[in-house]
Amino acid sequence: MSGFRDRLQAIRRGGAALAAALVAVAGTAGLAAVTPAAAAPGCEVDYTVPSQWSGGFTANVAITNVGDRVDGWRLTWTWPSGQQVSQAWNATVTSTGSQVTAVNAGYNAVIEPNAKVSFGFNASSSGANTPPASFALNGVTCTGAPVTTTTTTTTTTTGNPVPGDAMAQVAAMQPGWNLGNTLDSTGADETSWGNPRVTEALLDNVKAQGFKSIRIPVTWGQHLGAAPGYTIEAAYLARVKEVVGWALADGFHVLINIHHDSWQWINTMPADRTGVLAKYNAIWTQLATAFRDSPARLVFESVNEPQFTGSSGDAQNAQLLHELNASFRDIVRRSGGGNTARLLVLPTLHTSSEQARLDELTASLTTFNDPNIAATVHYYGYWPFSVNVAGGTHFDATAQKDLTDSFDRVHSTFIARGIPVILGEYGLLGFDRHIGTIEQGEKLKFFEYFGHYARAKKITTMLWDNGQHLGRTSFQWSDPELVAQIKSSWTTRSGTASTDQVFSAKSSAISAKTITLNLNGTTFSGLRQGTTELVRGTDYTVSGDQLTLTASALTRLSGSRAYGTNATITAHFSQGVPWRINLVTYDPPVLRNATGTTAAFAVPTAFRGDLLATMEAKYDDGSNAGPHNWTSFKEFDRTFAPDYTAGTTTFTPEFFAEVTDNRRVTLTFHYWSGAKVTYYVTKSGSAVIGTAA
Repeated sequence: MSGFRDRLQAIRRGGAALAAALVAVAGTAGLAAVTPAAAAPGCEVDYTVPSQWSGGFTANVAITNVGDRVDGWRLTWTWPSGQQVSQAWNATVTSTGSQVTAVNAGYNAVIEPNAKVSFGFNASSSGANTPPASFALNGVTCTGAPVTTTTTTTTTTTGNPVPGDAMAQVAAMQPGWNLGNTLDSTGADETSWGNPRVTEALLDNVKAQGFKSIRIPVTWGQHLGAAPGYTIEAAYLARVKEVVGWALADGFHVLINIHHDSWQWINTMPADRTGVLAKYNAIWTQLATAFRDSPARLVFESVNEPQFTGSSGDAQNAQLLHELNASFRDIVRRSGGGNTARLLVLPTLHTSSEQARLDELTASLTTFNDPNIAATVHYYGYWPFSVNVAGGTHFDATAQKDLTDSFDRVHSTFIARGIPVILGEYGLLGFDRHIGTIEQGEKLKFFEYFGHYARAKKITTMLWDNGQHLGRTSFQWSDPELVAQIKSSWTTRSGTASTDQVFSAKSSAISAKTITLNLNGTTFSGLRQGTTELVRGTDYTVSGDQLTLTASALTRLSGSRAYGTNATITAHFSQGVPWRINLVTYDPPVLRNATGTTAAFAVPTAFRGDLLATMEAKYDDGSNAGPHNWTSFKEFDRTFAPDYTAGTTTFTPEFFAEVTDNRRVTLTFHYWSGAKVTYYVTKSGSAVIGTAA
């Protein structure tokens, strides 16, 4: 690999000379460009607050340059309500009293005419959160009109991007977002999977959130003509080009690919190598031609999550994927225009970060000897934690090691050798199901650590969002607390704790409670209830990383002690977002007898303020019952789920499908308070009887 890296670095060092050569070819294209006659500043500012909580908020600021080119910017404003910025991204934000100054980062210092840059921040507020009345860019108040006008001259460009530094381009793509379950749907059009049609406004709002790149997955198979041409439907290709054009106009780096085709027909390649290659090559030949002259910010990914059915094993899988990647690369490079140097993204088998899969892709990259290639993998967490099975209720040392091992392998195999890596999708698999599949605090700890470690390993990340995160028409985040944690992790670390829930039993006297702080390089600064500071030494004590809430404070904050969350307090640290702690009053849940069928069975449950974490299922002889019989802990939501509103715990037909008739099953429900409750179920044909212990 050392020879490959030396050649790659030599090619990158030649980039400046090539750029100069391209500039010298004036007179061939005759494109009009706008050249400023004199410095003429003018700006518009869009200020939005996408999320807000007691005592704080997240804000996004988008600056549109309606004047001449800006090379280095300084945006100033005055807070009307005493707000204070605590953490920012894509700009350095400082304040003196109510006066605030935001200064560009190195990579976004230039704002071309009619272009836009964005930054965001988290801030504290007390009471009112009135937005700033006005903004000034480099001392000029943003009114939406330039001070002077520009003149138009004729310049020349080939329209082709200069071969760049792939590592730098991928770094500039951080952070990224996926337009999931839309153009990648396998139905008739982009709305087939329940999302609305993409709009320019959606992409504008994604940009305003601070994302630098957007991955637009596209499934092509249902929009192709017959063999041998496999012509892409003109209307569908035009629609993809329209959405890509909007994203490029917004300033995004844009990635398009062949997506669910991977499991629809590409996976049949072991039995139909010739047929699959013909269709695959036809698609990329058409796409390479259609996007040949697009800006260098458009990136191609050969195929999403490649997989093969009926192969002879790893060796054949590796060879087939190499053929796909090699054919893709050759087609794009031969198509000319900007594609001769366009950044291409190649996946491992299954986009896995297992070392064997990384080594297979490394072998391909050595063969290609192409400096403008990035590798891609996906990461959805340690599986038992990601779906809550086998007792994986916590982001514990095992789940953390799975993450660090994965990222370490990717870094040492690729990044340390000069090959950039795009983590094309990330999240938790439990997102797609029950709200409580992954407990909120454990979820936040995962994303805090994920962002930190990806940043440390120089991995560009792209959040998978199939509509469950950012509303496609409301432009509101479904979980503002989660997105605040994700955004914070782009630039810094946040303090967390061993739990975000402190339980006090209603049936007994309140006692002091201690939790462990995970400082993550921060320092603890205090506890608040809303905007009220709790008193250290009276309401709480801190010894090292041990935070103790006093009995008197818990008694006061719990009020009448109704079941459920009585109060919420926040732990604050020297940087990052606060850590929310719910103070919960509970008693052990009570379950009652029930009858039902395998298609519809629910246990009447008085949760009494408690929350369900997981459930075990065993036969009387101690062997495991139900699906995943290698573990007694069943998968949350796939087999059981709480319904707190209805007061039931429901079971799925999938659970009973793997339960033996007329064998009693002992269920042990584990709750977040630490309570455990036993229950019995027996299935006989389609009938189910449930009995409280």
